Amino acid sequence: MPTTYTQPRYAFRPHPGSEERAPIVIAGAGLVGLTAALDLARRGLRVVVVDEDDTVSFGSRAICFAKRSLEIFARLGLGEKFLEKGITWNQGRVFFQSREAYSFNLLPEDGHEFPAFVNLQQYYAEQWLVEACEGTGLVDLRWKSRVTGIENRTDGARLAIETPAGSYTLHADWLLAADGARSFIRETLGLAFTGQVFRDRFLIADVVMNAPFPTERWFWFDPPFHPGQSVLLHKQPDDVWRIDFQLGWDADPEREKDPERVRQRVTQMLGPDVPFDLEWVSVYTFRCRRMERFRHGRIFFLGDAAHQVSPFGARGGNGGVQDADNLCWKLAAVLRGEAPEALLDSYDAERIPAADENILNSTRSTDFITPKNAAARAFRDAVLELAEDWALARPLVNSGRLSRPSTLWNSPLNGPDEAPGQAPPGTPAPDAPVLRGETRDWLLRQIGADGGFTLLAREVTPVPLPGITTLVLTDTPRPGTLLDHSGLVAARYGLSPGECVLLRPDQHVAARFTTAAPGPILAARDKALGR
Repeated sequence: MPTTYTQPRYAFRPHPGSEERAPIVIAGAGLVGLTAALDLARRGLRVVVVDEDDTVSFGSRAICFAKRSLEIFARLGLGEKFLEKGITWNQGRVFFQSREAYSFNLLPEDGHEFPAFVNLQQYYAEQWLVEACEGTGLVDLRWKSRVTGIENRTDGARLAIETPAGSYTLHADWLLAADGARSFIRETLGLAFTGQVFRDRFLIADVVMNAPFPTERWFWFDPPFHPGQSVLLHKQPDDVWRIDFQLGWDADPEREKDPERVRQRVTQMLGPDVPFDLEWVSVYTFRCRRMERFRHGRIFFLGDAAHQVSPFGARGGNGGVQDADNLCWKLAAVLRGEAPEALLDSYDAERIPAADENILNSTRSTDFITPKNAAARAFRDAVLELAEDWALARPLVNSGRLSRPSTLWNSPLNGPDEAPGQAPPGTPAPDAPVLRGETRDWLLRQIGADGGFTLLAREVTPVPLPGITTLVLTDTPRPGTLLDHSGLVAARYGLSPGECVLLRPDQHVAARFTTAAPGPILAARDKALGR
């Protein structure tokens, strides 16, 4: 098959010696492992990454990067690359048989740096992460280095590493397992997944073509070109289009991947006069499951190694990126002596509910897309019929509840909510435009930029507090402040004059205050550090 992308090949470097110790080791140089490596390096920590391959992923894989993930990548210095290369979209359309049922907008309001989603092949994101990791001088990327054994110990993990130049032992004080859905580390330690495998299969086809479709998410139920099944269409860069065909459980995966058979399906969809090439083809099965716990001593599981969801809703890759975002600031705080090791227990406390939320939404989407019996199908089709004319039916349509960041409602790190507003503790910090002097900027670019906590105060200047950067928000220009020229910051945070919001290093709200009194603010900061 022709390709629009040339896989980079990264050099294997022989490792001298038979035994080594490293403070942090990441197993897996995929999207999630590389995000974690870059995040830790941005915080000044040295990281060793081992991966059995010597390149980035094949095929487009995770293509829908949600707004929250884009904000995370912006904090890591890659946000502009996603905007420049990716396909921006906010709009989606749902079709039933031969007609449109309705359309929707995922980000109807202005005043955000990033759109609801950017479509981008996963290999681009991984390539940029590799380059950024190398640029830090703190990430030791070890390609062609396969983990063949693991021992979980009280002082870390002992890894057996196999390379083309021989084997060696690597002792990790802390291990991040981001080695994918078939995680060798998880399986070797005998840690099971619990959940559900759905009896259905989908075909992914990356199709290269010049097509008249707009840059929107289009989803068909029971279309005339694929009767009785569902189809999803997304545009990617380089004139590559992702098409997902529902196949049914009885489909033979190997037969369905035959290029000529795939061509027939695509031709039935596009018509005989639309030229195209196939770039990548795969068949997948829906899985919604997770580990019971993500932390096992000094080993942490992230991404698909920890949890799996069906792809509709773009919750897999985005959830994994948010795992890294949640864990890395905590691990850095512990290693710098700013927080007790107990802080790391909050990774389970915060990310397991987030995974459950993704699994619940993904399961409901799967049940709607693939009805289990005649009654369920009759209900689904009736909802789709009604949705064309009745807005009240549209929330019942479920072609994939698209990824949104989890609110950490019950986090043990949440502080007081003295000034209840639009962004309670546990909420991902909303973005909004600001002016710094004459320079147009974005609020989130100021939060967590130095790796620490941030206090956002409206029309009041708090006393300097250790470990906390203060941002003063004003309604009129004043030197050294952020001008809320649109009023969106105050509105999105529900901030009245004199009130303050404490924000964590991962850009989540930690606490809200009616005044800038230092005692309660420092106490909330300490609670957020697990002290």
